[in-house]
Amino acid sequence: MTTLIVVGIIVVVLLIVIFWVIGMYNGLVRARIRVKEAWSGIDVQLKRRSSLIPNLVETVKGYAAHEKETLENVTRARAMLDRASGPKEAAQADNMLQASLRSLFAVAEAYPDLKANENFRELQRELTDTEDKIAYSRQFYNTNVGNYNEKRLTFPTAIIAGMFNFGPEEFYEAEEESRADVHVSFSNSSTN
Repeated sequence: MTTLIVVGIIVVVLLIVIFWVIGMYNGLVRARIRVKEAWSGIDVQLKRRSSLIPNLVETVKGYAAHEKETLENVTRARAMLDRASGPKEAAQADNMLQASLRSLFAVAEAYPDLKANENFRELQRELTDTEDKIAYSRQFYNTNVGNYNEKRLTFPTAIIAGMFNFGPEEFYEAEEESRADVHVSFSNSSTN
């Protein structure tokens, strides 16, 4: 009888441990899925911005055709962003694109007719809206990455993460000069 009780206790303890391990594993899987979902949000916004850039470049070309190098830099940076795979490459390409867009907008300042062009102003509004969405998506992604990485490294979940090869996820980080706000306002002071 006591042997049966001991076996019963062992079985109950084993079942508790098994369900506990399953719970930790499932928690890691859910956290990793939230990271991937958050990354897809950034990816959608990056693609949206990328699709605005050809129209922006064409609009600027009509007014500032001799600014060929600036326009080529924007196009090149956009292509790098489109080819980027993963957060680290995308962040690097995004930083290059932001720098080239700043140059493009600086060039546009010298062309009052361009600043007054309705198509250019609409592209500016869309770009500003997209930049806001990218910033929100980046924050959401980085929060999920932080939660996942914390869960992955916290004892005792770290044991399960190691057993099932749950690797770290990368944050989407901007370079120092890209941390500054992107200024895309071209309101013409004479029309205000």
